[in-house]
Amino acid sequence: MKTLLVLALAAMPAFAQQQVVKPPIAVYWMSVETAAGMSMPGMPAGMGGMMGGRAQGGRHMLLQLGSQRSADAPRAEHDIPPALSMGTALPLLTPERVPAERRSGMPEGMERPKGRMLIYWGCGEGTRPGQPVVLDFAKVAEGEMPPNMVTHHVSGPTPPAPGRNRTYGEWPNKEDNKPVPDSASLRGDHLVKGSYSPEIRFSLGETHDFMTPVALSSAPRGEGAASVSWNSIPNATGYFAMTFGSMSREEIVLWSSSEVQEMGGELMSYVPPAEVARLIREKVVLPPATTECTVPAEVVKKAGGSPFFNFIAYGPEANFAQPPRPSDPKIAWEPQWATKVRFKSTASMLLGEHASREQRERPEARPGRESRESGERQPAPPPAAPNPVDEGVKALRGIFGR
Repeated sequence: MKTLLVLALAAMPAFAQQQVVKPPIAVYWMSVETAAGMSMPGMPAGMGGMMGGRAQGGRHMLLQLGSQRSADAPRAEHDIPPALSMGTALPLLTPERVPAERRSGMPEGMERPKGRMLIYWGCGEGTRPGQPVVLDFAKVAEGEMPPNMVTHHVSGPTPPAPGRNRTYGEWPNKEDNKPVPDSASLRGDHLVKGSYSPEIRFSLGETHDFMTPVALSSAPRGEGAASVSWNSIPNATGYFAMTFGSMSREEIVLWSSSEVQEMGGELMSYVPPAEVARLIREKVVLPPATTECTVPAEVVKKAGGSPFFNFIAYGPEANFAQPPRPSDPKIAWEPQWATKVRFKSTASMLLGEHASREQRERPEARPGRESRESGERQPAPPPAAPNPVDEGVKALRGIFGR
């Protein structure tokens, strides 16, 4: 008892010095992506968010401004540096609010899900012991999960959103959705201003700019495995990859590059650098020095011989606040605004013998369409998955928090 009292007294000064932190009036996020690009033909509805990636290559931005202030006629814009080559400013439009539909029970007309998902993980020619973990869609719909099911949670702040902030604005929007030029750069001074936000000023330099594109290439290895390599991405904090495919009517295959069991639902998106470092220690994310991973032969075979390979390189973050946080914990921190700029670089391709040489060399080429440069016809995409599997995928949305 005396020992517990001593420990409690020792902890009191530290507790008493916890700093008071008040939420900022405005929060601004820039989500910046470099995408090598490739469409995902044949992917069941609902899997796009889980698999990540962009349908088209290029540079992309999502700008989100949230504020505690109200405004009858909200107006906001982001004054951009000349290096972005997109004019002088990007408008942050407040979307119209649409009442959410209230639903209860199972969606009308939804059939009982059929089929299953086979879950694999780990780089190498052969699969690991205990694989695959089998996810039965019908059981998932009833709330029953496999006892050996494991997935890792990713912690991090949530971006601004219409329902999360009193006033919200975003770009791109219905009034302005022009593409980001391939030569665009974020370097320079930025100013965000509006009727519901204090002025937000910050500058970005060389270490916080669009990331280098990912260049994927694949080659057969061993008895049916597929070796995938990529270029080293400057400023990358770590890498993660997934494959997805189907050979039968009621079975889909999911594989991730994680050394330990992981479905990857939260990992094909932006992940804060501190979380990436933790996931590297836990052998979920590949270290930034890695430039190769082999998809096991059993995965390639069961996924139909040419599964989709999705890849992400996590990037750095730039964080700003005004005023800066006081170093003295006794002084409360009352920021007027806070800004986060986050980065990623993504790519996707087809694996296996059915992927053409051009697809391996140019991941942005879209299967089933003629190449604009060569005029050659690309291999036709595999047929879309049947409805029973589609319904099973819908049942999985709860797992991924979608």
